[in-house]
Amino acid sequence: MSLRADAPPATAEVRRFTTPQRWIHRTTAALMGICVLTAACLYIPQLAELVGRRALVVTLHQWSGLALPVPVLAGLASRAFRADLGRLNRFGPHDRTWLRATLHRDKRPSSRPAAKFNAGQKLYAAWIAGATLVMLATGLMMWFTHLTPLLWRTSATFVHDWLALTIGIVLAGHIGMALADPESRRGMRTGRVSRQWADREHPLWRE
Repeated sequence: MSLRADAPPATAEVRRFTTPQRWIHRTTAALMGICVLTAACLYIPQLAELVGRRALVVTLHQWSGLALPVPVLAGLASRAFRADLGRLNRFGPHDRTWLRATLHRDKRPSSRPAAKFNAGQKLYAAWIAGATLVMLATGLMMWFTHLTPLLWRTSATFVHDWLALTIGIVLAGHIGMALADPESRRGMRTGRVSRQWADREHPLWRE
């Protein structure tokens, strides 16, 4: 008789994200989407003419940008969210292996070991968090013109505009990768993923 005869069968699905984590992601994505769309309407003449009402677009852009950190700050009340922040903030030897395989275009799952988050997701999270803080700081300098000298405001405008373009490109890549992985999207939508996908894409992840 097998020693594991009395063991319960493995479940077909595993929980990847809790409800608060999913809502944090959705709310942040919505605010970021408003920021990007309103920025496009402000800087692309064709869109500006099509939409009109520049004052309203400016107001939406300012307040959505100001509110962008709020979901993450509120999410700190969730233990699961804090645990995931800790995972995203740790970079191990397996992450360096994942990056080397990516640079060499090695798509074999065995060459890309990952825990709950792979190295690409960790780099993206760190970059977008830093970019958001820079955008918030430079945006405040542009909004409250009496707080800083003209030279600072001019530099802030330059950084804000070019970083906004970079964020748009990176977000497009992020959305494209999500569209290419239905199971990953299901994990963010429902909170659960198949065990087969988890074992294949994140073999070092344990619930």
